[in-house]
Amino acid sequence: AIESKPDYADAYSNLGLLFKRDGRWAEAEAACRQAIALAGTTVPAETSLAIAIAHATLATVLRDQGRLEDAEKATYRVIEIALTNIVALSPDLADGHCNLGIFYAQNAAFDEAIRCYRRAIEIQPDLDSANSNLLFSLAYGVTTSPQAYLQEARQWEVRVLPESLLAQARSKVFGNAPRQGRKLRVGYLSGDFKQHAVSYFLETVLIHHDRSRVEIFAYSTADKADEVTVRLKALFDHWRDVALDNDAQICALIQGHRLDVLVDLSGHTGGNRMAVIARRAAPVQAHYLGYFASTGLTEMDYWIGDDVLLPPKANAHFSETPWRLSRVWVSYLAPDNAPPVLWQPALDGTVWLGSFNNIAKLTVATFELWAKLLHALPQAKLLLKYKFLDEVGNLGRITSIFERCGIPADRLELRGETKGWAQHMALYNRLDIALDPVGAHAGVTTTCDALWMGVPVVSRVGDRMAQRQGASLLTAIGHPEWVAHDDADYIAKVAVLASDVAGRAALRPLQRETMRRSVLCDGKGLASALEDAYVAMFDTWWQLQTERQGKNE
Repeated sequence: AIESKPDYADAYSNLGLLFKRDGRWAEAEAACRQAIALAGTTVPAETSLAIAIAHATLATVLRDQGRLEDAEKATYRVIEIALTNIVALSPDLADGHCNLGIFYAQNAAFDEAIRCYRRAIEIQPDLDSANSNLLFSLAYGVTTSPQAYLQEARQWEVRVLPESLLAQARSKVFGNAPRQGRKLRVGYLSGDFKQHAVSYFLETVLIHHDRSRVEIFAYSTADKADEVTVRLKALFDHWRDVALDNDAQICALIQGHRLDVLVDLSGHTGGNRMAVIARRAAPVQAHYLGYFASTGLTEMDYWIGDDVLLPPKANAHFSETPWRLSRVWVSYLAPDNAPPVLWQPALDGTVWLGSFNNIAKLTVATFELWAKLLHALPQAKLLLKYKFLDEVGNLGRITSIFERCGIPADRLELRGETKGWAQHMALYNRLDIALDPVGAHAGVTTTCDALWMGVPVVSRVGDRMAQRQGASLLTAIGHPEWVAHDDADYIAKVAVLASDVAGRAALRPLQRETMRRSVLCDGKGLASALEDAYVAMFDTWWQLQTERQGKNE
């Protein structure tokens, strides 16, 4: 067939499959790559199956040769082709558009993701996953104002749930006993009781909860369990796996446990059960930790943060009542097994700036600001690290943005995934200054990791909660001077740090211990502050209920 038609991509795909079956790895790889090259970047629906097979075959060949990163890239293309083909062949399948949107969002293509989610909602307005995913992408992007986002968020329950159910939630009556003389019953609802940033920050709270004050319940909607799940499960008084239960069943279960406070840890992220909150499962319901914008739900009473994260003007961005803790809203569980701080200034005077944040946070606005920074500091180079950064498409996209801004590729170093956590943390020893992304979403875990490795971090505050996380963390460790208020201030603060080599050299070996003693690493203090908040929230509800009963009598 190939002799008759040398550009026949389908035939090369089949040839690759045959070579793979015979263990002829090099020939199989060559045939698959030829099929993919002939197909080009746009694959028609009628040939996409063969090209998906070529990618899948290539992924298997690479995996069997131990080339795991290349195999992962091939797998991603299979997924994109398959999802695109499903949408093309079944244009009225809402789930198909939603799944394609998820793929785009995972690869930081939020505009494309938003279009897919909106199309899914047009087809099926009550598809809760599409509605939540839309909100997540809108909140993660930079083109939607907080006010416009909130208007959209308020529509979630209107689209997903019938008005009769919402009316029942508004009229629910709870018969909880007075708080005095008993423990407060607090439940945590999450899809992230596994290896996840939410669990990382929650664990220190669970460790330090005062069991003479609170009795804690877990409701896990996670789709899988791992070693973190096992560790977290031992820290709760009660644990229920509810991933296979529907929303009504979970709500009934929680009501049967007569919780005083239910804390949602998901917001509109994966594995969420916003419909449980919308049904009103407990007299007090609050969001904490897992999301970075309003849930938009009428029955979500509070949104827990701090006064740096949620200044007074942020009240208008939330349907919930912001609850400001008297300290930073998270606590970093300091890893004692982190590699040592071994940084030394470069002998040739190069200043290495860098960021190890999720690629989804690295917006065009972030790259453009960092390009201005590199122009201002001709001695500087930029190191970026994330597991997908060495993918050809991302390499080309990022280097082209910097080249358009006048920064040549030889001033950039893009690194993919390292072999393990220790190697990842040790790479911070190459950085002189860490850069917090600008745009919609600042770093949290990554910022804490950089600080723990002694790296100064510069962060710029914005007009919404997600843009203020870095400022809250830096204030908590006693370095508000690293918080910038606009682009010019961001560049100026990095320049000051870059020029102060002696100051940074004195700071690096001491920063870990300084951080350890700071409020940011005070897990016991955070647990106590949250317990105080839960008690005050419940007391407020109790007082309002008592007043209503008095009026009715």
